[in-house]
Amino acid sequence: MKFTTLVSATALAVASTAFVGAAQARDQVQVAGSSTVLPYASIVAEVFGENTDFPTPVVESGGSSAGLKRFCEGVGENTIDVANASRKIREKEIKACAENGVTDIMEVRIGYDGIVFASQKDGPAFTAFTPVQWHNALAPKVLVDGAIVDNPYTKWSEVDASLPDVEIAAFIPGTKHGTREVFEEKVLLVGCEESGAMKAMMDGGMSEDDAEDACLAVRTDGKSVDIDGDYTETLARIDSNPNGVGVFGLAFYENNTDKLKVATMSDIAPSTETISTGEYPVSRPLFFYVKKAHIGVIPGLKEYAQFFTADEIAGPQGPLAQYGLVSDPELAATQASIEAEETMK
Repeated sequence: MKFTTLVSATALAVASTAFVGAAQARDQVQVAGSSTVLPYASIVAEVFGENTDFPTPVVESGGSSAGLKRFCEGVGENTIDVANASRKIREKEIKACAENGVTDIMEVRIGYDGIVFASQKDGPAFTAFTPVQWHNALAPKVLVDGAIVDNPYTKWSEVDASLPDVEIAAFIPGTKHGTREVFEEKVLLVGCEESGAMKAMMDGGMSEDDAEDACLAVRTDGKSVDIDGDYTETLARIDSNPNGVGVFGLAFYENNTDKLKVATMSDIAPSTETISTGEYPVSRPLFFYVKKAHIGVIPGLKEYAQFFTADEIAGPQGPLAQYGLVSDPELAATQASIEAEETMK
């Protein structure tokens, strides 16, 4: 991968000078963010601690947005060093970072993950989905007989006769999770467009932006439930509801195949192969962001980034691939960028 520089570092010297003396009191790398990246980062942290002279990094979850918010709070030993994210950092987050003195950011793409749609292994036969089905199941308003109406569907079989005749109970990532954005853009929005609902809304006088916002909305009558915790909470909801369908990362599903079965999306089964080729339609890159001002101050920070992206760890035969990560074909470029401490523009 090629790193770029996001923001100019004109204010960095003052911030880092003030930081050096205080930060030496902390000798552990601190990481927070995406629940999707969490299991990968936890594996790396443990192996890093066991195989280097540095302490095992502290890795916390909380979601991509929460992790990046903490990352952008400033420079110093009381702020985290690394933010895990299942999406790219947003412009408004870059601005918030810069306003707080975080002006040089290293973006590291670790690989790819797919978002899967899974249900109880012995539950109803949820084996194949399309974006249109998910849009029609979860949208507050849908297209029926050429008109946009309040969603009348209460069962999956009413959405599509090929689906099980059970109540709709969807457990989807909450809005603070990077997974939610991918779900919205690659499932809800695509389904809205393919169903004709978006065109009908625009033909009815809505602007394109307003129609897109409407396409991303989900019903609030209990059929769709936001999960603000990690995937273990989603799994618990499905454990207690035999009709439930949850949205998970591929790695989490692959480590719970004793409890879950997965459905195809648009006739493509999720796997490392279909995700790496781009064939599976609901996939996304995974990242972590490093605060460059902390490199050389927090012991082991650069080494952690290098260790994480080493062929032996993040390559096709490494432990992260065995856990479900789809290795980045541009991993060598990522390694070179970390070595050069290149930052984003």
